[in-house]
Amino acid sequence: MFTIKRVPDLPLVAVIGGGAAGMMAAVSAAENGAQAVLIERNDRLGRKLRITGKGRCNVTNHCDRDEFLTHVPTNPRFLYAALAAMEPADTMRFFEGLGVPLKTERGKRVFPVSDRADDIADALVRYCRELGVTVVHTRATGIRTESGRAVGVETEEGMIPADAVIVCTGGRSYPKTGSDGDGYRFAQAVGHTVTDIRPSLVPLVEQGTICAELQGLSLRNVTLRVTDLTNGKTVYEDFGELLFTHFGLSGPIVLSASAHLTDIEPGRYEAEIDLKPALDRNTLDARLLSDFSKYSNRDFVNALDDLLPQKMIAPIVRLCGIDPRKKVHSVTKEERGRLAELLKCFRIPLRGTRPIDEAIITRGGVPVREVDPKTMMSKKVSGLYFAGEILDVDAYTGGFNLQIAFSTATLAGRNAAAEAVPAQSGESIFRKEPDHESPSDRH
Repeated sequence: MFTIKRVPDLPLVAVIGGGAAGMMAAVSAAENGAQAVLIERNDRLGRKLRITGKGRCNVTNHCDRDEFLTHVPTNPRFLYAALAAMEPADTMRFFEGLGVPLKTERGKRVFPVSDRADDIADALVRYCRELGVTVVHTRATGIRTESGRAVGVETEEGMIPADAVIVCTGGRSYPKTGSDGDGYRFAQAVGHTVTDIRPSLVPLVEQGTICAELQGLSLRNVTLRVTDLTNGKTVYEDFGELLFTHFGLSGPIVLSASAHLTDIEPGRYEAEIDLKPALDRNTLDARLLSDFSKYSNRDFVNALDDLLPQKMIAPIVRLCGIDPRKKVHSVTKEERGRLAELLKCFRIPLRGTRPIDEAIITRGGVPVREVDPKTMMSKKVSGLYFAGEILDVDAYTGGFNLQIAFSTATLAGRNAAAEAVPAQSGESIFRKEPDHESPSDRH
């Protein structure tokens, strides 16, 4: 057993949650002169961070603030001060300074050169240790407040008094990593509201069986458009890569599309895939005529190999209504037009999304109107701060959500350290077995 004691004349900042935001908040508080205590329920820090980006970790996006904010559909203006505290270029310098070389890939996505998310998490763990951050592996159960101020964190093993508290518990996606919604309950218990919690950056479920027929097929360089059938408006459109699955659609542009679909229900939204976005209608018709001339004596079903992936031929033939055994030289102009229309607008009716457990992030959380954007401090409870996914701010795929976590955490840690008033020095605050975790532990 050992005793955590207050360092004389230093404010003590308790951070709940040892993920990307939590570790960054702890090091930010420590860098700015606070004694930081990081409370993590798992036996290892950064569990969700270690699996992000399919284990590669898309750390940030190498763009400026204005471009960054165009990729944040929910409450982007709230992030101005946070991005000023730590913008993408700062994040890149930070991790490279910790010995993690980075690279920039398509779409300005930034990854560690090693393609190992563990390298990012381990760098944060090492830096926490270098700065003297105390890591306590126990489950937080609530926030202690007195006279409208946060004064500590309740845990399963006792109360940890603190001069400021930062909540970095994440959302409800990937609950097996520890993000099960505890932070929302903590916030509500001290007077905050929480918006509706829904999945975002999540695969979409089809209304039908077309996608199941195409399961496993990945398409690059296609355009996805999602239409709200209640008003005919396009709610999302982008160019990139998507994947057909047994339940519907996935892939980068599909995940980003999900961030725009509010109140999704069967029959409301329809996905339209342009399979040939580089060709306008006239150019596509010329392409079809060329292929049909080349294969004029073949059956129609056997004349599409140059045009489509093999897996798509059967459903395309069926949906365009042309007899698969009709000779290509007999295909009429009207039939050719139906085929071109289908290639430019391959429709997938949508029924819903996959469960929140499968979402990359959570949409919703503590409303930004209840948090000071210049400090990340609660407007309801002094000394209480929020950072990361618990806030009602979310973005598209591409490294934007991790950057939001790093930026809001940096700002929260800096202000928690600056604004907290140190309590009596030398006070014993908690007893726990020492944390011997090292970056190579439990691999």
